[in-house]
Amino acid sequence: MSKELNAMRREAISITWPAFVELVMSTLFGMVDMIMVGKLSSAAIAAVGLTNQPFMLLLAIFSAVNVGTSTLVAWNIGAGNKEKAKFITRQIVVMNAILGIIMSTIGIVFSHQIVVFMGAEADTIRDATIYFQIVSAGLVFQAINLGITAALRGAGETKIPMFYNIGSNLLNVLGNYMLIYGKLGMPKMGVAGAALSTTISRWVACFFGLGIIYFSNLSVISIDLKDRFRFDTDIMKKVFSIGLPSALEQFVLQSGLMLFARTVSSLGTIKFAAHQIGLNICGLTFSPSMAFGVAATTLVGQSLGAKDEEKAKKYANMIHHMAVLVACIMGAVFILFSYQLACLYTDDATVAAAASIILKIMALAQPGQSTQLSVAGVLRGAGDTLYPLYASIFGIWIFRVFVAYVFVSVFHWGLIGAWVALVFDQYTRAAVVYFRYRSGKWKYAKICTADAVEM
Repeated sequence: MSKELNAMRREAISITWPAFVELVMSTLFGMVDMIMVGKLSSAAIAAVGLTNQPFMLLLAIFSAVNVGTSTLVAWNIGAGNKEKAKFITRQIVVMNAILGIIMSTIGIVFSHQIVVFMGAEADTIRDATIYFQIVSAGLVFQAINLGITAALRGAGETKIPMFYNIGSNLLNVLGNYMLIYGKLGMPKMGVAGAALSTTISRWVACFFGLGIIYFSNLSVISIDLKDRFRFDTDIMKKVFSIGLPSALEQFVLQSGLMLFARTVSSLGTIKFAAHQIGLNICGLTFSPSMAFGVAATTLVGQSLGAKDEEKAKKYANMIHHMAVLVACIMGAVFILFSYQLACLYTDDATVAAAASIILKIMALAQPGQSTQLSVAGVLRGAGDTLYPLYASIFGIWIFRVFVAYVFVSVFHWGLIGAWVALVFDQYTRAAVVYFRYRSGKWKYAKICTADAVEM
């Protein structure tokens, strides 16, 4: 038994660590990106921060496709149906390209109205609008890349997306240096330069992702361009039947977070800049838990595809325990080094002090956050995607929308009140998914999708 558990632990780690490295490095590069923007001014940080949640809302629809893709690919790889996994991947690349063009157009056309709705003040409206237009133009490339990455992760191949996504982020940092500050012969573009660098890096990641699946044999998912393409409505129905709750979850999540950001923006540019710094640094804690969620989706999905429910449960328990351990370590780092981390972003002592308090509050949320992200990955791997949706409805809309508004605007607790509400949100979502997980019913959710593997 111990040999089996050790082998399973090695398999879990082999899938988790590339996703862990990719997500943590992406977060670190995002931190560098924000640090570079922060050297311009607090208003520049606020301008970029105001666009984050609306942009994520535009991406919400792709959660349906990407979660459905990872789950179906994992089931088929587990059942030995590699050709079906390839067929699914090709469908998703085309679907995400079409949806990406639509979402990019919406973002470009309505950019000004969106940043005004977010509560942008006079010193941030222009930069926020330009930034949102440019990053929206690159959304189509990000959409295609997300679909490819979802398929590769479902197949258990997390190393490949790690390499091309880290590479694109390195390019983004170099592009920031050149375009924000006008280095190496490039024009000094400020916030617009940060947006242009981001869009270029997303195009490069998309280019390499397409090259991996269409023009190389590096992956088990290697697609022949000569094959005739046709939309398979049955596959798309199955993708959306699994992924639609996740899309609704993301819509609930991102719309709630957008209103949460709007509540915080009412505190003024300085407070919102501190809030944005806190969120940016907190990405360091989201990334490990999300990586464990990726591993859970893959390994649980493949185990259920092979009709081994007991192995799926063992993987689920193991990954959850590992996620909580790492999260507690991250929480300790935040408590000990919060002010030093905040000072990387800004020379404004007031902003740094406010951000450091945020990080200490966020340290308290770590066990709940790691539980809800890793266990939600287990449920998604089983195709049981409704409960993460329920968790987001209760957590986000009760606490981050309603309670945060009360704490900030009624009780006047300021930024601290908003982040206390965030902690309540994390534990509420964790409770919902954990109780579902403990029921054991998720192991049989796949059966309800009928012939999900025999497509």
